[in-house]
Amino acid sequence: MHQPSATPLYLEDLAVGQRFTSVEYRLDEQSIKAFAAAFDPQPFHLDDALARTTIFGGLAASGWHTAAITMRLMVTSGLPLATGILGLGGEISWPRPTRPGDTLHVESEILEIVPSRSKPDRGIVKARNTTLNQNSEAVQVFTSKILVFKRPAGSGTG
Repeated sequence: MHQPSATPLYLEDLAVGQRFTSVEYRLDEQSIKAFAAAFDPQPFHLDDALARTTIFGGLAASGWHTAAITMRLMVTSGLPLATGILGLGGEISWPRPTRPGDTLHVESEILEIVPSRSKPDRGIVKARNTTLNQNSEAVQVFTSKILVFKRPAGSGTG
């Protein structure tokens, strides 16, 4: 498992099966409610007592909040791509709720690398990004397609 690194990676640095792990992020009730109030104001994200009467059985973070945390972790410590994480789409699922007090981290695995035929300076990388809580339970799985560039000519090997 590749640990967080400041070394920026380019297309030619990646290999199918390569794995990356982010640092951790602890989520609290206040941030769950603040995100929900601003972006996903559903009662089960805002009111613990009411949330206990729903399928969630208690306060749950918005899936979009989990996705935003995942993106932050990937960008700051999990998938150190030199030209940024340029998303081209993907598939996302939330197999279980993210709860107050959860400590999250992201494990990314390179699934596929397809060099561009028409633009030789880039390729499309398919990655599975699994966000796990402190019990190693997946709270989000995001399989993404990412535009990744090759190292610019004359820039060395990194």
